[in-house]
Amino acid sequence: MCDLRRPAAGGMMDLAYVCEWEKWSKSTHCPSVPLACAWSCRNLIAFTMDLRSDDQDLTRMIHILDTEHPWDLHSIPSEHREAITCLEWDQSGSRLLSADADGQIKCWSMADHLANSWESSVGSLVEGDPIVALSWLHNGVKLALHVEKSGASSFGEKFSRVKFSPSLTLFGGKPMEGWIAVTVSGLVTVSLLKPSGQVLTSTESLCRLRGRVALADIAFTGGGNIVVATADGSSASPVQFYKVCVSVVSEKCRIDTEILPSLFMRCTTDLNRKDKFPAITHLKFLARDMSEQVLLCASSQTSSIVECWSLRKEGLPVNNIFQQISPVVGDKQPTILKWRILSATNDLDRVSAVALPKLPISLTNTDLKVASDTQFYPGLGLALAFHDGSVHVVHRLSLQTMAVFYSSAAPRPVDEPAIKRPRTAGPAVHFKAMQLSWTSLALVGIDNQGKLSVLRLSPSMGHPLEVGLALRHLLFLLEYCMVTGYDWWDILLHVQPSMVQSLVEKLHEEYTRQTAALQQVLSTRILAMKASLCKLSPCTVTRVCDYHTKLFLIAISSTLKSLLRPHFLNTPDKSPGDRLTEICAKITDVDIDKVMINLKTEEFVLDMNTLQALQQLLQWVGDFVLYLLASLPNQGSLLRPGHSFLRDGTSLGMLRELMVVIRIWGLLKPSCLPVYTATSDTQDSMSLLFRLLTKLWICCRDEGPASEPDEALVDECCLLPSQLLIPSLDWLPASDGLVSRLQPKQPLRLQFGRVPTLPGSAATLQLDGLARAPGQPKIDHLRRLHLGACPTEECKACTRCGCVTMLKSPNRTTAVKQWEQRWIKNCLAVEDHGPDTCVTSRAAEEAPAFVQLGPWPTYRPPRTPRSLDHPHPEDRL
Repeated sequence: MCDLRRPAAGGMMDLAYVCEWEKWSKSTHCPSVPLACAWSCRNLIAFTMDLRSDDQDLTRMIHILDTEHPWDLHSIPSEHREAITCLEWDQSGSRLLSADADGQIKCWSMADHLANSWESSVGSLVEGDPIVALSWLHNGVKLALHVEKSGASSFGEKFSRVKFSPSLTLFGGKPMEGWIAVTVSGLVTVSLLKPSGQVLTSTESLCRLRGRVALADIAFTGGGNIVVATADGSSASPVQFYKVCVSVVSEKCRIDTEILPSLFMRCTTDLNRKDKFPAITHLKFLARDMSEQVLLCASSQTSSIVECWSLRKEGLPVNNIFQQISPVVGDKQPTILKWRILSATNDLDRVSAVALPKLPISLTNTDLKVASDTQFYPGLGLALAFHDGSVHVVHRLSLQTMAVFYSSAAPRPVDEPAIKRPRTAGPAVHFKAMQLSWTSLALVGIDNQGKLSVLRLSPSMGHPLEVGLALRHLLFLLEYCMVTGYDWWDILLHVQPSMVQSLVEKLHEEYTRQTAALQQVLSTRILAMKASLCKLSPCTVTRVCDYHTKLFLIAISSTLKSLLRPHFLNTPDKSPGDRLTEICAKITDVDIDKVMINLKTEEFVLDMNTLQALQQLLQWVGDFVLYLLASLPNQGSLLRPGHSFLRDGTSLGMLRELMVVIRIWGLLKPSCLPVYTATSDTQDSMSLLFRLLTKLWICCRDEGPASEPDEALVDECCLLPSQLLIPSLDWLPASDGLVSRLQPKQPLRLQFGRVPTLPGSAATLQLDGLARAPGQPKIDHLRRLHLGACPTEECKACTRCGCVTMLKSPNRTTAVKQWEQRWIKNCLAVEDHGPDTCVTSRAAEEAPAFVQLGPWPTYRPPRTPRSLDHPHPEDRL
C-alpha cells in the first residue's frame, strides 16, 4: 500500500490563474452534470457549462478558450438535448467531438480556420442510449520520449517512432478517420469519415449478454485493435475488457468483438474492506495507446481507494505427464493473459476527478524498479482531485505522491488524518473535471462552482527546483514540441527571465547538431520558439522583432522565388531560384547591374498585374534594407530592433538576392519598384543600397572570414538619412497574453468576458514601445497594407504574435493568392513547413492561426468573447 497523504520531498504545484463567471442578472452559468473537459495539443481547452434562463431552462453550452487569453472564450450553443457526457479533441487539435446522454455525437470543426468560428456538419446517433466513453480512432502515430537519452545529440535518439498500426486504413495504408463510442446499454458504435464526406456508422453489442455500463474507457493496441473496459458501477462486479476490431466490408462498417480477461478490484477481495467501497467511480486506461495498464478508483460516501493494474502474459503450467509426451521448448511454452495489481493506495478522501498524462514517455527504464527513485519526470504522474479541495500528483505506476496542491490559503498538515479534519458548513470547493496539458507541466480544473483554474506542475517533480535540472527538463520538452509541432505555452509557464538566455542558446546548440535536412524542416519553427522565449525577459525582448522579421523574410524569399519559371521545359536540375542564390553568392560585385547580367532575365518575366500586386511586399524589402543600413552606425545597441541582422550573413544574402530580383522586375514594371523619398532626383537609390548591402554582406558571409565593417562603410551609412527618408517600420505589436505577466506564487484572478488590466512586466513595457500608438493607423502585417486608424474591413488576429490581417483578400491575383494561402491557416508564430521527414511533422491542414475581429468602428468585446488559437501540428508524421 502507498500512503498518498505524505508527499515526496520537494514536490511543487502552484496556482497560475483562476477565471470565473461574471454575475449576470438575466442568465446564470452553472456547472453541468456531468462536467466534461478536454485539453488539445494546441493548448485549447474545451469544457461544458449549462446556461440557465429565468424560466429555469438549460442550454447545453460548449466553451472553448486559449490558455493565453482565458477571459476571451468562445461559447457554442451545442444543441444537445441532454447533458454532454464526453468531449474529445483529435490528435491535431483542430476538431472536437461532443456526446450527450441521449446518444447523440457531434463533430465540431473550425470554420475558415478560425478558432472562434465552429460548425458541426457531421455526427452520429444511438437514439436514447447515453454515451459513457468516446474516442477518435487511432491514426497509427506514436512518438516515444526516451528520458534516459535526453542528453543525446540526435533528435532521432531522443524521440523514436513506435511501430503502431492505425485502427483502420484506406487504400495505400492511409489512416481512416472516425470515432468510437460506448453506450450505457453495452453497445459500441463506430463512425467512419470517408474522403467524400460521407459517414459510415455501425453499432454492435460488446457481448451477447448485454448489461448496464456505468463506466467505460477506450484504448488502442499496436496491432490496430481497440480495447474497451467497462464496469457497471459496483465494486462487487468484475471490470470487463473487450477487444474490438473495425473493418470496412462492401462499403459498410463492420465491428467484431471478443471478450478479454476481466478483474475484480483488490479491495473487494479483502475481507476487511469488502463492503467499505461499494462503488467504482473512476475507470481509466493510463494512456490511449496503453491498453495493458488501467487505473481504478472505488469510493464510499466519504473515502476512496485507488488501484493500478497491469495485463501480463504469464506461462501456463503444464502437467509432468504432458511434458513427457510432448516436451515444451523455448517459445512454445503456453501462455495466458492475466491482470496483476501493480500498486494500491491507503484509504483516501473521496476522489472527485482524475487526469492522466498524455506525454508518451518510454517506460523502458522508468518502471516500478525506479518508481521509488528520488528523480521523477512530469509525464510519469497522474493527478487526483479530492472532495476536500486538494489535488495530488502521483506516479502513474507506484501511486507514490509527487506533488500536492491545496485550494485553501492555509494548507492543512499532510500528517493529519482525513477523519479528524473539521467539516465545513457546505460542500468544499473541489474540481469536478481535470485535464493535464500535453507536456504534463500544467493542469486545468473546473470546480463545482464553475470556476476554471490552471495550475503549474514543476518540471522536476519530487526534487527541489534546481535550475540545472529544470533547464534540462524544459529544454527536452521544448525539443519535443519542436519535433511534433505541439504548442509549447505550458512550458513557458515555468521559464523564468534568468533562464531565457540559456534556453535560447542551448536550443540553438541542439538544433545545429541535427542533419541539414532536419534543420531545414525545423528552421522556421525554432525561430518562432525563440521569439516566444525572448518575450519573457527584458534583456532579450527586442530580439522578438528580429525573429518575427526573419520569419517574414524567409516567407517572402521562398514565395517570390517560387514565381520564377524556367524559360524552356528541358532545363538543368537547378531551379531559377537555386541559380539565383548560387550566382549571387559567387559574384561579390557591388554593382547591381553587373550581378543582374549574369542571370537569364527571361526566367524572371511575370505578368504586369502580378508585379503590381506584389508591390507592397517589394516595398517592405526595400524599406527593411534601408532601415538596416541606416542603423549600422548604432550597431552596438542591443536594444535596437534589427541588430541581429547586421551579423547574419544568410539573411543579408537573402536580402541581396531579393534586391536583384526587384531590379529585374522594375525593368518590366517600374511602378512595382520600392518608392524612396530622396533628396536628389538623379540618385539611383536601388544601386546605392545594393552597394552598401553587398559590402556589409561580405563582412559576415559564410564563405569568408568574418570581419568588422570598415570605417568607410559606416560613414556612408551615416550619410543615408541625408540622402533618403528612413522609414519607420511597423514592428509586430506586443501580445496581450498572460504568460509574460504571470508571477510565481502570485495567481491572477480573472473573469470570463472581461479583459483584465494585467500587471505589466519590464519585458512587455519595453516591447510596447515598439508598437504603434492606439491612435495611429493600423496595418495588415501580412499584406503590408495600411488599414487606417479605424479599419472597416473584417480582420483576424494571431493569438501568439499579435499579427493582424484582413479576413478577406482585396486582391485576386494568382501570386497574391499564393502568398495568402501560406497564411490562411498559419501565422508568423508558426509557419507552414515542407514535406515530412523522419520524426517531424508538418503544420496541420486545418490549423487556425487567427481569431476573427469585427470592424473596428462597431467592434466591442462581446459578452461571450471569442476564443484564441494559433497553428499547430498535423496528426501525421
